[in-house]
Amino acid sequence: MPKQISPEELDIVLKAAALFPSGGSIEEISGVVEKALARRTLQRRLALLVEQKRLTIKGRGRAIRYRLPDSRIEADLILPALVVDGHIETYVPISPESESIKRSVRSPVQSRRPVGYNRSFIDSYRPNESFYLSTEVRHRLFELGRSPDGQRPAGTYARKIFTRLLIDLSWNSSRLEGNTYSLLETERLLDLGETSEGKDAKEAQMILNHKAAIELLVEQASEVSFNRYTILNLHALLSDNLLADPAACGRLRTMPVAIDGTVYHPLEMSQLIDECFQQILDTATVIRDPFEQALFVMVHLPYLQPFEDVNKRVSRLAANLPLIRDNLCPLSFVDVPERAYIDGVLGVYELNRTELLRDVFVWAYERSCARYSAVRRSLGDPDPFRLRYRTLLTETVSEIVLGGMDKKRATAFIRKRAADGVSKEDQARFVEVAETEAMNLHEGNIARFRIRPAQFHAWMSKWR
Repeated sequence: MPKQISPEELDIVLKAAALFPSGGSIEEISGVVEKALARRTLQRRLALLVEQKRLTIKGRGRAIRYRLPDSRIEADLILPALVVDGHIETYVPISPESESIKRSVRSPVQSRRPVGYNRSFIDSYRPNESFYLSTEVRHRLFELGRSPDGQRPAGTYARKIFTRLLIDLSWNSSRLEGNTYSLLETERLLDLGETSEGKDAKEAQMILNHKAAIELLVEQASEVSFNRYTILNLHALLSDNLLADPAACGRLRTMPVAIDGTVYHPLEMSQLIDECFQQILDTATVIRDPFEQALFVMVHLPYLQPFEDVNKRVSRLAANLPLIRDNLCPLSFVDVPERAYIDGVLGVYELNRTELLRDVFVWAYERSCARYSAVRRSLGDPDPFRLRYRTLLTETVSEIVLGGMDKKRATAFIRKRAADGVSKEDQARFVEVAETEAMNLHEGNIARFRIRPAQFHAWMSKWR
């Protein structure tokens, strides 16, 4: 009599298959399944899931791929359309508790009771005992967001999808601030440095600031953390050239601020702002779960308003710190409706309730996972050599261009750089890769080396 397969054993395989929205091969599913299984055992369980219509298959023979039925994949990620005040509005799926928050923050501002900063809101939070996310949700997000890069150096996952992440996160975070650049306009700005005609210069500055801040998170993934250096520098990068007082970039505020559209009044005393800011950092640091950490800073940094402006942007990028560090899928806020996000933040400001922002966070993370799972499969595995020498290669190619080197000078320069900074066994390969990168430069890839179009064109006239 064949051994009965328990529902729990099937669920383990189903969770692994769910990580491949476009379909995963048996080898791919075997690589991420929570509990190692013999190939024949895994085949039997996959076959049973197909028989139960919990999975579908496409392809034949070795090309067979398993995936969740379309309805299962898409149902939770499709934004429902709601009619609000006679207008059609898209909104994330929310719980009944979140619905009550939404109704409250959407009532006329005159009917909402003015409130100030409530210190007990953070005082009552006990890291690793209090949770804004349930155990089930944290486990689900981990299963969706984890990757085979988990044991590799911090930031490995983010580097694999860096180009797409840079555009997505820069655009979506800016869009949530009312920025009117389109996704394609953002891509051209980041890739080519081209601003869009008729747009406010501050919009381009906002997007370029996001690029610089994301580069900090990814390039220094093993060093940045919930400390003053990281958060203050995130603010400095995100607020660069956007504040009336340039000296306020990267500094805690010493003046009162008001927030449009809310009855919430943030703290005014600079000493208390400093104390609460440090308390947020200290608390976030000891939270063990990366998703709880991410949501915690999305709740408490904007609530404190430690900076004169740009607080929500800092919180959205800071939420990615633990995800990038642990090689989990980053959070890019792709497709998040601006009004749903603002309602969630207002729920924190005015009611000290996190349920609505939690629902937005969870939906946004699931959406990001679906996006980057597909992106990673389309990219394939990166060359580990290029990954290891990424910074040195970037600097080498950049110096060739900025130094106006011709091919003869560039060859000598690359060889010297290899001799000085690369292990002996890797030097020949480094020279080959660096020369190939220099020869393949064009307008569509120079941003990767921090080269501007004018610099590129000036160099091309000397590249002989």
